[in-house]
Amino acid sequence: MSGALRRWTFVLVVTGVVVVTASCGIPSASSPSPIAKSKVPYRLLDPPTTTTTVPGSMPAVGVPEVIFLAGPEGHLVAVSREVAIPASLSQIVRALLDGPTATESASGIQSFLSGDKIQVTTTQSAGVASVNFTADPIHVVGPDQTLAIAQVVYTVTEQPGLSGVTFAIKGKPIEVPTATGAQVPGPVGRSDYLAQAPVPSVVSGS
Repeated sequence: MSGALRRWTFVLVVTGVVVVTASCGIPSASSPSPIAKSKVPYRLLDPPTTTTTVPGSMPAVGVPEVIFLAGPEGHLVAVSREVAIPASLSQIVRALLDGPTATESASGIQSFLSGDKIQVTTTQSAGVASVNFTADPIHVVGPDQTLAIAQVVYTVTEQPGLSGVTFAIKGKPIEVPTATGAQVPGPVGRSDYLAQAPVPSVVSGS
């Protein structure tokens, strides 16, 4: 092959490569143009949702607290209630005023406290809790009234560091009955209501 022929052959090959490269390039446009929905990747059309958690934040949860209701035999019965954090003493007594659940009522458990619209505030000092109701939560007399007071006393003294309770209605201190029938200003504790104390569970085989 002569030198001139080789030069023409080289020119033709290079020209072909340029033509092929140009035909395979990405087309350009002078301005943005819409893309058909069918050509957009599905992940861009419906991106997955994400949840952002704020550092240090905690969901609102409750903690189990023990309250005391009245059993069918005239003794207190300990039951558990979920009380929202911070589960203050006022919140726990408020849970006591809410009374038994439907399941508990069906098994004979009841409460001699009634306080659908009654608010409760509490203060603590030297192991004694002062419980103040905006209205009288007790509407029974006799042994049932004593059992109602025992419900509050046992529920309050279930909390660590508390051993006595005084009562007030609308800020005015009141006397309460004890198991002996005496009316006392308080503070009263569990030892004043031993007759109403929960019956110890009997473990089979013990």
